[in-house]
Amino acid sequence: MVYILSSRLLNICIASFCKSKQLEKAEAVIIDGIRLGVLPDVVTYNTLIDAYCRFVSIDAAYSILARMREAGIIPDTITYNSLLAGAVRNCLLSQSLDLFEEMLQAGISPDVWTYNTLMHCFFKFGKPDEAYRVFRDIILNNLSPCPATFNILINGLCRNGYMDNAFGLFRNLQRHGFVPKLVTYNILINGLCKAGRLKAASTVLKELGESGLEPNAITYTTVMKCCFRSRKIQQGLEILSKMISKGYTFDGFAYCTVIAALVKTRKIKEANDCMERLLRNGIELDLVSYNTLIYLFCKEGKLEAAIKLLDEIEKGGMECDKYTHTIIIDGLCKVGNIEGAQRHLNYMNTMGFDSNLVAFNCMIDGLCKAGRIDYAMKFFESMEIKDSFTYTSLVQNLCRARRFRCASKVLLSCVKSGMKIFKSTQRAVLDGLYSTGYGSQARRFRSKIRLARLLH
Repeated sequence: MVYILSSRLLNICIASFCKSKQLEKAEAVIIDGIRLGVLPDVVTYNTLIDAYCRFVSIDAAYSILARMREAGIIPDTITYNSLLAGAVRNCLLSQSLDLFEEMLQAGISPDVWTYNTLMHCFFKFGKPDEAYRVFRDIILNNLSPCPATFNILINGLCRNGYMDNAFGLFRNLQRHGFVPKLVTYNILINGLCKAGRLKAASTVLKELGESGLEPNAITYTTVMKCCFRSRKIQQGLEILSKMISKGYTFDGFAYCTVIAALVKTRKIKEANDCMERLLRNGIELDLVSYNTLIYLFCKEGKLEAAIKLLDEIEKGGMECDKYTHTIIIDGLCKVGNIEGAQRHLNYMNTMGFDSNLVAFNCMIDGLCKAGRIDYAMKFFESMEIKDSFTYTSLVQNLCRARRFRCASKVLLSCVKSGMKIFKSTQRAVLDGLYSTGYGSQARRFRSKIRLARLLH
């Protein structure tokens, strides 16, 4: 009895150290235990394997199997389940399959969690047919699927684009007596929202309320985001109001998601109201939230307020990223402060960001809109990296300035480099050449475009 209690205490100590990521101390406890005559058992090593899978590597965890065998301890189902879960977390499909095969060859019987993990693995790698075969193996091996099994099935089908199958499975399970929990509803609602099926998601949300379960913040936030993406702003705001009335705690990211959606739909007053509520509640913001607020200020032309937020970020001990600076540069360009935008871009370059392409694109568009086309052309030529947005912005602005011959040269170089450009932009160049009396050049331009596309 003393030995059993000692082993149990040893395992509790090791589990505590593993949970706090102190694996060296966990290993030291095992050594001390052996010295005192308290030998580790399969639970000890299973705890260690799970921790190594989570915090070190699958190879380090797998090496513990040799130690177990040296100690005369036979790995069990839980051992391999931990290794299998670790391989799946690290996106190691072939290693997951090898572990499952090794498990079978060792005569260790898989349980429902083994199959659940393997099924999740196949769904994760976009192999829904193989995942469904694993589900069939659960039935053939006379194992009882648990709620997690059905959740993995529904989630996997949603993630792989089989929304109708997921919804059909959900209904079929209900007809056979399956009582879904909140997590099941959340999975289905999330899948429907990502598929753009707001009406169906709202129906499931209503069913959830009628089932006696209480929707949580994740449920409401998922539907609210879908409403905003579908431009159902009023419906999204109603859900936001319901969340507030139910006392759900909002973080800065959730608030800023709402603010960004309102700004995009030009509901500036509502966005300001939401921002004031955020500040009143004393919510600490992360960098993403600050970037959203800076974008809001720049959108309204309140550059001084945006710059003040930059100071607040630095005082809070955070470092601005390239998106923060790009938003400021775009805002300065939009109010015609090209010199200020140029200075901020130069400052951004000194900070050593890996890519400033979006900021450069903002500068080109700003220069063109300020009537400084020639400077924009020089800026364009100085850029080492360009994308289709760079070319499109310059070509469209050249067309607005009625410099169609120059626009045709830029557009042709874009197509020759293998980049795609909108047909409407190409049409604008052609129409411009014809309207200004350059019909022959327009025909040559069309032929060169066709040839360039054939070569690419």
